Amino acid sequence: PLFRSRRMAGNFWLSSHCNQWLLEKDDLVLGRQTDLKLLSEDEILKIHIFFANLIQTLAESLKQRQQVIATSTVYFKRFYTNNSFGSIDPLLMAPTCIFLAAKVEESGMISNTRLIQSCQNIVKSKFSYALKDFPYRMPQILECEFYLLEMMDCCLITFNPYRSVTQYVSDIGQEETLLSLAWRIVNDTYRSDTCLLYPPYLIALAALHMACVVNQKDCKQWFAELSVDMEKVLQVTQEMLLFYKLWKSYDETKEIRGILAKAPKPRLSKMAKAPGRSDSPASRTSFTSHT
Repeated sequence: PLFRSRRMAGNFWLSSHCNQWLLEKDDLVLGRQTDLKLLSEDEILKIHIFFANLIQTLAESLKQRQQVIATSTVYFKRFYTNNSFGSIDPLLMAPTCIFLAAKVEESGMISNTRLIQSCQNIVKSKFSYALKDFPYRMPQILECEFYLLEMMDCCLITFNPYRSVTQYVSDIGQEETLLSLAWRIVNDTYRSDTCLLYPPYLIALAALHMACVVNQKDCKQWFAELSVDMEKVLQVTQEMLLFYKLWKSYDETKEIRGILAKAPKPRLSKMAKAPGRSDSPASRTSFTSHT
């Protein structure tokens, strides 16, 4: 099959992404039980949309590549699959994910001063409709990074659909008409739960399928020649259509402050010392959300 012939996809099958971090919907519901006591499923998704937007804006201000943005967003989503928003303030977790992803994706170390200044500036200039300020400093980000690494069991390599979708479009020979839209759809999948539920090649194929439909390109023969279950491709497509329906009706500037106010709030008592560790910045610092 085409997708198995790609080196990146071949490595994917042996990766922790494939073997540990492709989840079922039931896993998400189970992991979100604490948050679901205060928030609906749609409200949880809206919080993830908001912080995906924040991660993208912040990473772009730091001149980071799209791959860093994608990896950061996956880290953020992975953490909150098994942890409540009340465990660590998402406003602290978001820049921590960027800080870690930039190193993992070999984009270089982000300067401590630049990271904090960018967080403060972005919150003030772009997200004041939802957030008062950015109250954190590097000791808290470094401590948060430790908890993030621990939760992910140091499974840091993620695979994204960008290379696959570029290769598929090239194979079809419709770069000019399909690539831009398919790429944007892949970007949008990181605002949904899709990136937690499906392998990158399926997401890439679903994005391409949607781009073909929108642009009225008949690529049925190309898809028919793939050794892939089209039902699974259509399942991803349906997930994204449902996501777009919610996103279209979601007015973030009006809704998100109220949703964040309902979300569980971190408390100092929850950040107890890890076994065998000395008193740490996180255990001494309140992680209360500033929303």
